[in-house]
Amino acid sequence: ANAAASMSFPMINMEKLETEERGAAMEVIQDACENWGFFEVLDDELLNHGISHELMDEVERVSKAHYAACREEQFKEFAAKTLEAGEKGADVKDVDWESTFFVRHLPASNLADLPDLDHHYRQVMKEFASEIERLAEKVLDLLCENLGLEQGYLKRAFAGSRGPTFGTKVSSYPPCPRPDMVDGLRAHTDAGGVILLFQDDQVSGLQLLKDGAWVEVPPMRHAIVVNIGDQLEVITNGRYKSVMHRVLTRPDGNRMSIASFYNPGADAIIFPAPALVGAADAAERNEGEEGTAVYPRFVFEDYMNLYVRHKFEAKEPRFKAMKADAAPIATA
Repeated sequence: ANAAASMSFPMINMEKLETEERGAAMEVIQDACENWGFFEVLDDELLNHGISHELMDEVERVSKAHYAACREEQFKEFAAKTLEAGEKGADVKDVDWESTFFVRHLPASNLADLPDLDHHYRQVMKEFASEIERLAEKVLDLLCENLGLEQGYLKRAFAGSRGPTFGTKVSSYPPCPRPDMVDGLRAHTDAGGVILLFQDDQVSGLQLLKDGAWVEVPPMRHAIVVNIGDQLEVITNGRYKSVMHRVLTRPDGNRMSIASFYNPGADAIIFPAPALVGAADAAERNEGEEGTAVYPRFVFEDYMNLYVRHKFEAKEPRFKAMKADAAPIATA
């Protein structure tokens, strides 16, 4: 990883958006979305992102306790089989060294249906989800402002007929004795809209690809990491970029990751915002010429159906395959 690049990882202090330093803070967000695909929302005693430290600490405590009580034994069986296969020469590069489950919040919650979660965990997760949802919508409003889109444009673009799709992936990345053999999570871009991650502040492992080098996303206490999904790349006509990222395994430490995905509704029609089509290439056009939409128009659910088959591959063929006259993605 490029240590110098990680030193300048984009960090946003939300409090500065309320002061005369707003312009500078917005510039950091713009640079992060255009050139990094990620930024980190810092927090101190002033609760800049608005989520209480007590709630975050409780989410971490109950999530780690739940893994130890309900998921660790099952993971150890998977780990033993994976290591055994790898030692015998099998390629285990197509598995992820993670223990994970998914909580759906919108349009309908599945919290009550998940086995092994006690009442307290459900209540804590419900409260955390409502806070993250509020922060996601605040971030979308900041992005609208940065892009010169009317307030609320992105939230409306995500709405579909039933509002956004919103859920949380709760993951543990346990210690791995052979980090050279298997990744925690293979490199991919995120399919959806905006992703808000509450990650372990003690155990690192998350990296993003920038300028051909892997850069660590620094673990920071009570921070929320924000990253751009494929749908925002489409809606911004390529001005914002979704970026490849991965999780490495480590021989020590069990890394917690609680990633919440604020995505378009299943039937939302996704297309480049008309206000942004041509904005990027205006300098090269003659007056009166139309700008060009670099990205296709499609239904979000159709994209997701394609994504699940091609998640760990480059995003460009996925975008191309969504064009009306496109051939399917060739498989090796």
